[in-house]
Amino acid sequence: MRLKALMAAGAATALMAIAATGPVAADENKLEELREQGFARVAIANEPPFTAVGADGKVSGAAPDVAREIFKRLGVPEIVASISEYGAMIPGLQAGRHDAITAGLFMKPERCAAVAYSQPILCDAEAFALKKGNPLKLKSYKDIADNPDAKIGAPGGGTEEKLALEAGVPRDRVIVVPDGQSGLKMLQDGRIDVYSLPVLSIHDLVSKANDPNIEVVAPVEGAPVYCDGAAFRKGDEALRDAFDVELAKMKESGEFAKIIEPYGFSAKAAMSTTREKLCAAK
Repeated sequence: MRLKALMAAGAATALMAIAATGPVAADENKLEELREQGFARVAIANEPPFTAVGADGKVSGAAPDVAREIFKRLGVPEIVASISEYGAMIPGLQAGRHDAITAGLFMKPERCAAVAYSQPILCDAEAFALKKGNPLKLKSYKDIADNPDAKIGAPGGGTEEKLALEAGVPRDRVIVVPDGQSGLKMLQDGRIDVYSLPVLSIHDLVSKANDPNIEVVAPVEGAPVYCDGAAFRKGDEALRDAFDVELAKMKESGEFAKIIEPYGFSAKAAMSTTREKLCAAK
């Protein structure tokens, strides 16, 4: 009877709070619910390096690792992940099957209208591979256009070729490269001065080459940045905001970089933009 009375009293209190303050009160209780629950349910996709599930069922990957650490700091000791198709993640979140999405779900205006994103976590920006020391000081596609001696290698028909041409690099200085290995070899042989691919692809290529004479510039200045963030239900903005506070602390301390950069992601890229910019992008 005492339990029922307490539950009734709690329900009455909650109803009065909602009546007084609207949905914000329910929002503010979400974090406490997760603390009492002891874990947060997150949706992931088994897509390394964003997310990964080992043969033993252990969840890893850059997105879950960041989320696990932040929830721990918020007093929620663990995350419980379930694999979901990207198209099913937001409906599952809205239906209450997940408390958050931590899965490389890039921010787009239509998604931003459906969920409450955290600030950026994992970004896929453009990157340059160049000779060590970056002798031509190339940090943007415009830098290449402005230097009559600079030649860039890029996949034919890809984003990088388009960005170079749009920046004003003449067609005869944009060299179409069939694959990553060919691009790296052309760079090593001096046939091009820079090879451009997305950040993850460049890091993977250069890491496997293990050539001390090659370095990476990432992100490319002025090029698009595509980022995900942890996604929460609309109405759970207080939980999202608490998540953002800890995320900002980790970015400032360098712990954020220590978590994501071994996976090949750029902390600088995530810190170069904001949720507001990404959600407004066309």
